[in-house]
Amino acid sequence: MKILSAEQIRQADAYTIRQEPITSIDLMERASRAFTVAFQQLFDSSHPVNVVAGTGNNGGDGLAVARMLLREGYSVSIFVINPDNKKGSEDFSTNLRRLADLQGFQMVRNEAQLPKFKEGTVIIDALFGSGLSRPITGLFAQAITAINASKTRRVAVDIASGLFADQPSAPESPIVCADHTFTFQQPKLAFFFAENDAFVGSWKVLDIHLHPDFIRRETSNYFSVESPLLKGWIPPRNKHAHKGSFGRALFVGGSYGKIGAAILACSAAMRAGTGLLTAHLPKCGYVPMQTRVPEAMVTTSDGEKFITDLPSLEGYTGIGVGPGLGQDPTSIPMLHQLLEQANCPLVLDADALNTIGECRELLEVIPRNSILTPHPKELSRLTGLENRGWGQLDTARSFARRYGVVLVVKGAHTATCLPDGRVFFNTTGNPGMATAGSGDVLTGIILGLLAQGINAARAAVLGVYLHGLAGNIAAHSQGEISLVASDIIEMMGLAYQKITQ
Repeated sequence: MKILSAEQIRQADAYTIRQEPITSIDLMERASRAFTVAFQQLFDSSHPVNVVAGTGNNGGDGLAVARMLLREGYSVSIFVINPDNKKGSEDFSTNLRRLADLQGFQMVRNEAQLPKFKEGTVIIDALFGSGLSRPITGLFAQAITAINASKTRRVAVDIASGLFADQPSAPESPIVCADHTFTFQQPKLAFFFAENDAFVGSWKVLDIHLHPDFIRRETSNYFSVESPLLKGWIPPRNKHAHKGSFGRALFVGGSYGKIGAAILACSAAMRAGTGLLTAHLPKCGYVPMQTRVPEAMVTTSDGEKFITDLPSLEGYTGIGVGPGLGQDPTSIPMLHQLLEQANCPLVLDADALNTIGECRELLEVIPRNSILTPHPKELSRLTGLENRGWGQLDTARSFARRYGVVLVVKGAHTATCLPDGRVFFNTTGNPGMATAGSGDVLTGIILGLLAQGINAARAAVLGVYLHGLAGNIAAHSQGEISLVASDIIEMMGLAYQKITQ
C-alpha cells in the first residue's frame, strides 16, 4: 500500500470530489461513518464519549462522528476549542448546524472553560488533522495537555493532533497520546517511527473510497507491506520439479559458543523453501549441525572455533553469512574473500556487519544488490552515525543508494530500503519476537528465498513479512512472553499458507 503525503491525500480528496462526483460534505460523511463503525467495534454505548474538536475539517469529522454516535444511543459531550471565535471551515459549519438539531455543545474559548474529563470515559481527538505543519500553542496546547493528563481512553480521527504526518513533529509542541488511531484511506508515514508510538497507539486504515485512479497514478517512495502484494512473489511449484529446482544455498557462520545461531539460520532457510543447503562452519559446529538440522549438508573450516577459510563458491544460488560468526581477526580475510568472489546474491547479518563496520574498507567490495539486515546499533556501526527516527531513515536510504544494496533496518516496522530510494515498511510481527535468535531466523528465511531465485528486493520484503507473520502465529499459540526463535521457524508453513490462500 502506498504511503502518501498529507498534500497528496488533500489532492486525492479534491480529485474524488470532482471525478466521482461527490460533494465535500458527503465525502466527510462517508469518512465519519467509517470511523464510527470502527469506533463501535472497540467501544459499546456504555462508554461515555467526549468529542474534542477544532474548527477545521478534522473538527468537522469529529462533529459528524458525535452526531452518528448520538443516534446510536451513546452519551456524547462535545467541546469545540475556538479561542478566536472563528467561523470554521464550510464543512465544519455544516456539521455544527446538523449537530445542533440533536444536542448542544460547549464552545471553549479560554482555559477556564476546558472540561475536566471523567475517568473511564473515551475522548475522540478531532482537533487537528494531517495537514498540520506548525507548532500547537495557546488554548489548543492547553487542551492537548488536559487530554493527556486525563485517565481516559483516547481515539484519534485520522492522526493524533500535533503529530506531523510526513516530517518530524515540532519540538516541544504537545501531541495527543492516542490509544487508537483510525486513519483514512492510506497510512501516514509518521506511524512507522518508534518515537511516535505513544501518539499513534494501535492504528487501522479505514477505506473511505478515495478515487482509485488518483491513488494508482500517484508516485511515492514509501510503502506499507500487505499480504496481497506478496502472493504473486512466491514462485509456484511444478509437480515435476526436484530439489535442485529450488536453489542451492550456502550458509557461512557459527563459532564456538554460537553454533546455535547457525542452526537457527539453517533451519529457517530450509523452512523458507530452499532445495539444498550447505552449512560452512568451524570444526566445533559439525556435530551440532548434523544433529539438529539433518536436512543440511556440512563442510568445515580449518579453524576449530572460528571460520578461517571458504569452500568453493561455485554452483550456489544464494549465500548467507554472519549469524554466530564472531569477530575473531582470523575470520576477516575469509569475509573479504567472500565479498570479492561471490557470484550469486548475498545476505549479510550480525557479525558480518560488525566486522564490516570495524574494517570499513570492506564496504567498497560488498557486491551490488546484496541484502544487509542490521538492527539500529549495527546500522550505526556501518554508517558511523548515531541517529534514530527520521534521521535514521535518511541515513539508511542514503547508504542503500551509495552502495547499491538492499538495507533491512530491523524494528517494530522493519524498513527495507532499496537502492532506488524506495522504502517498504513491514506490518507483521510482535514484541515477543524481541528474543535471542530471532534475527538469525530472519537471515535464514531471506537466504532461503534468495536461493530460490527471488530477486534481492522481493526476497528482503517477503522474508521480513513472513518472519513477522510466523511470529504472530507463534505468539497466538505460545504467547508473546514465552515465544522463542525456534517457534518462528515452526510456524513458517502456516505463514506461507496465510499468504498463498
